[in-house]
Amino acid sequence: MQTPPQAEIKAVIGILKEYFRDERKTTLNREAGNFSPFQMLAATIISQQLPDEKTEQIVNKLFQKAKTPEEILALPKEELERILYQSRFYEAKAAAIRDAAKKTLENGSVPDTKEELMQIRGVGPKTANVVLRFSYNKPVIPVDVNVHRIANRLGWMHTKNPEQTEEELMNLLPKEHWADINGILMLHGKSVCTPLSPKCSQCPVADVCKKVGVEKSR
Repeated sequence: MQTPPQAEIKAVIGILKEYFRDERKTTLNREAGNFSPFQMLAATIISQQLPDEKTEQIVNKLFQKAKTPEEILALPKEELERILYQSRFYEAKAAAIRDAAKKTLENGSVPDTKEELMQIRGVGPKTANVVLRFSYNKPVIPVDVNVHRIANRLGWMHTKNPEQTEEELMNLLPKEHWADINGILMLHGKSVCTPLSPKCSQCPVADVCKKVGVEKSR
């Protein structure tokens, strides 16, 4: 596979940053400076496979009741599940948040390494990287299904899963772009470059896309 020139990648990032400059940030991006590391971890667990609008509603509802590890563990299990009920897999997410609270108290703080974070129930590579990026300002790239899909559609790589995409992006992109790439590709994937029937006629980077007109994700 021929690696695209750095000038092309930088151009795509610049175009998408400008295209989405007025877009409302996601809950996690917007609240990064306000959430504690534990709140960021809990909110990211809630956000899994959930639209941002619903994530925001549930996160706000939870944090009005409990937002520290101690408060989470003091909340009855049934009440926590009721708060998360409109979230997909609410029982599993409730268990994961309780596990995160226990491990945070045991460790004295939310872990600041990917390996330690991924030992918490329900925390995968993307969730760990969100916490590392937004709470600890670590040089990582959170990769969700949108980032994975678009990086491949643009022809930047041919990877089989988000974990491989994360590794390739870290090798491919200058560090100056690591902070931007997740947000802009996520917005692009949700609103324009959707999994099915992408809106290629509206795409601001269609002229450099290798899969214009695709009808399904690869």
